[in-house]
Amino acid sequence: MYKIKRYIAECAAEWDVFVPQTRNGTFLFMRSYMDYHSDRFCDHSLMIYRKEKLCALLPANEKDNTLYTHGGLTYGGLLTTVSLGTADVCEIFNCINGYLDKCGIRRVVYKSIPWIYHRLPAEEDLYALFKVCHARLLSREIASTIIINDSKLRFTEARRSGIRKARQNGLAVCESYDYDSFWHILSDNLEQKYGAKPVHSLEEIKLLHSCFPENIRLFVTSKSDGTPLGGTVIYECGATIHTQYISASAEGKRLGAIDILFDHLLNNVYNDSCKYKYFDIGTSTREGGRILNEPLIFQKEGFGGRGVCYDTYEWTL
Repeated sequence: MYKIKRYIAECAAEWDVFVPQTRNGTFLFMRSYMDYHSDRFCDHSLMIYRKEKLCALLPANEKDNTLYTHGGLTYGGLLTTVSLGTADVCEIFNCINGYLDKCGIRRVVYKSIPWIYHRLPAEEDLYALFKVCHARLLSREIASTIIINDSKLRFTEARRSGIRKARQNGLAVCESYDYDSFWHILSDNLEQKYGAKPVHSLEEIKLLHSCFPENIRLFVTSKSDGTPLGGTVIYECGATIHTQYISASAEGKRLGAIDILFDHLLNNVYNDSCKYKYFDIGTSTREGGRILNEPLIFQKEGFGGRGVCYDTYEWTL
């Protein structure tokens, strides 16, 4: 019933037209986003057809006889339309496994799409992983998510104190296009704390912003003289807002730059609960969730964030 076809560049238009029709696709699955780092990943994305009609997509890459969904994305899983039911998805995974076996793939690492990014419920894949693939949980990251305009969870006193301090020192928040200054703050922070670099280079984030100017936005907290002290890169994924990067300088941390930043975003920019549902502040874990950054998640929970899991599964063929 189902035909599995490996994605090729000539199918980009067909792929991109289909993504917005799915229950769980975001702009991260558009080819101009996925392909910006195509030199680092051997793409092995799949297009699934039923009666010659495209009905599902699986963004993926291949490395060392393992299929990853997808190594270069925060999350990735089977993208489906509303017409596919549970039995359909189970059969699709049977077909995918048969296809991968013929291709010499011996292992699959599957990042599921967190439910907050679903336009409609779309967790049939998780059931199929259990029933068909006998998959095991490989990693579980914990993210902090705020329900937009939910009065049950308010800012803690620590966060409100930071907002007062920021206002007293004349700090202000605005949308910015100065990625260079923010990347300097971000890179310094990551280097000093973890000896690491941002996942995206400055050139890459500028390229992605130019491709998706309505989805990728930068908000910066600055002093009265215009000196940037911190900020966040926002990914607008339909009704869910995701903070891809958050960072502040030492002075910014001392003056409450992040506190006033989130106060502005939640109470001014994204306070329309009819348009936006969730504000995802991202994960606070390392090593597949085995290490919890307690100070970081404490700060996020101070804004009203509560847990949503980012799960990764694996199975062998």
